[in-house]
Amino acid sequence: MPQVNAVMGVRYSSPEVSIIDIEGDISASSNQVLTDAYAKASTSTTRVIILNFLELAYMNSSGIGLLVTLLIKANRQKQQMLAYGLSAHYRHIFQLTRISDVIKVYTTESEALAFASKLL
Repeated sequence: MPQVNAVMGVRYSSPEVSIIDIEGDISASSNQVLTDAYAKASTSTTRVIILNFLELAYMNSSGIGLLVTLLIKANRQKQQMLAYGLSAHYRHIFQLTRISDVIKVYTTESEALAFASKLL
């Protein structure tokens, strides 16, 4: 079994907005930890999930696939997904893969929260 090099924390900005703090790597081995974090973040009142990438160390194509799976789950729950803290490299990858078309990317948490408040 591959070693998991990821830690995901969940914070609740409000009853409608949850933040998943991603630390470490997002790859196939982080599937369960990311799924668990989403399950914890997705309450009955959650309308926006914000992904915090400030402490992201590495993400590969399997990690991108996991984010797409997470996005599908969020869409089924009628939740909007936002992100912040991506490095220039990962912002570029989000643009190339067109993930940034469906997960709006912000520089800071306060920018993401300000947009989230407009969605509520």
